[in-house]
Amino acid sequence: MNYQLSGLDWTIFIGYLAVIFVLGLYFMRGDKNNEDYFVGGRRMPWFAVGVSLFATAFSSLSFVALPREGAYGDYHLLVTYLCIPLVITPLLWWVFVPLYRRLGVTSVYEYLEVRYNRHMRRLGTLLFALYAIGWMGSMVYAVGLIVKAVLHLDDGQFTLTLVGVGLFATLYTSLGGFRAVIWTDVLQALTLGGGMLLVLLLTVDKVDGGWAAIIQMGTENGKFNMFDMDPDITHRQTFLSACSLGLFAYLPGYTISQVTVQRYVSTSSLAGARRCLTINAVVATVVAVLFFFTGTAIYAFYHQAGGAGFPALDRQDQLLPYFVLNEIQRTGLTGLLVAGLFAAVMSTIDSGINSMTTVVVCDWLSDREISLGASRMMCAGFGLCVIGAALVAPYLGEHVIDIISVISGSFLGLLFGVFLIGMFIPGANAGGAIVGLVAGMISLICIWSLTSVSGWWYGFFTSVPVIFVGTAASYLFPRPRQEQLRGMFFQP
Repeated sequence: MNYQLSGLDWTIFIGYLAVIFVLGLYFMRGDKNNEDYFVGGRRMPWFAVGVSLFATAFSSLSFVALPREGAYGDYHLLVTYLCIPLVITPLLWWVFVPLYRRLGVTSVYEYLEVRYNRHMRRLGTLLFALYAIGWMGSMVYAVGLIVKAVLHLDDGQFTLTLVGVGLFATLYTSLGGFRAVIWTDVLQALTLGGGMLLVLLLTVDKVDGGWAAIIQMGTENGKFNMFDMDPDITHRQTFLSACSLGLFAYLPGYTISQVTVQRYVSTSSLAGARRCLTINAVVATVVAVLFFFTGTAIYAFYHQAGGAGFPALDRQDQLLPYFVLNEIQRTGLTGLLVAGLFAAVMSTIDSGINSMTTVVVCDWLSDREISLGASRMMCAGFGLCVIGAALVAPYLGEHVIDIISVISGSFLGLLFGVFLIGMFIPGANAGGAIVGLVAGMISLICIWSLTSVSGWWYGFFTSVPVIFVGTAASYLFPRPRQEQLRGMFFQP
């Protein structure tokens, strides 16, 4: 059964893109300098920043991965998302955000130069850039998968779709800068959450017995299982693996990624930054549960009495769009679904390429006078890099969540270890940090090539060697100077 987009579907979808583009043009007028372009003049409203933080972190990954986990698997990945309110937000509240705001950074990697040296600062930006390009490319690929299913595209059309999505997001971000990123993210978050809530309500209506039947079938078939304590680290759906993903992939993403730190320093005060953390924690938790339960409801629909089981799909990540198109089709709903997908991926791309431009200007070209036009050109160039990454993303893993965990664990995991020893070990120095990074890279290569360890553990096997080896190796080098320590640590 092939559903074709109606006139209303196309109107909703194209109208949404038009609004996004107009917002980019509107905020372009208010950008007078790079301070406006990169951090919104440090006067962004905390509520908008908090919603933007959620939209960036969830994006297209959640749109395809979380319903798939709730349908084909269980709720172990939800443990990772629960780390956001229970672990990540408290650490940001008390440790990282106060430190960054006290130092007055624009790029988070300014910390590395003061604490270690300029070479470490630039090395940090390179690790971030590798992570960001891979992360954004995977998100574009995730959306391409769904649009391919929705519009029945062949491989050539699929490639053109990836390129088109990347170019559009690059265009409005290059024009409007950070304020366009924040306010389009707010619109995208509403589209993302509203679209999924509508899908859930329509799905429940299609299941005999409604909510009660879904909960009963989910319970009987282990869909709500979150506490499998199997210590085998080759298995991804266990409690320990989910915690590893939360603590060594998501935690670094929230604490030492320019994408998120740029938001914390864009508000006018520490209190505002903390409020945006609270907004993100609440919204992320609620929406994560919504997405998982939608997947469970889809499972119940296909496995209720008279159901034939899951449809045959090229990839499990295509389950949600297939279900919307073939089982709950409504005129306009498909257009909203496609708009939500584009909202998801664009909230990722706009944040990423703006952040990458920020670190280049602040960390590599800080001694030069960079014009606003040059910053826009760099932003566009990074958008092209993202498009290239999207074309190679399918070679990194079977599911989008696995691709992201490998990328985040590999690059942010290394960087996370360097930040932690700098913030908590007074004797840590640049020499020790470099030795620790080498140890982390060797560990990563061994895990990648010699074992079948789940990608959810990659961050653990890069961060931990950096921390322990880097701390021990620091004793082989001169102690840091006093000016490298003053104000560089967690202060209760």
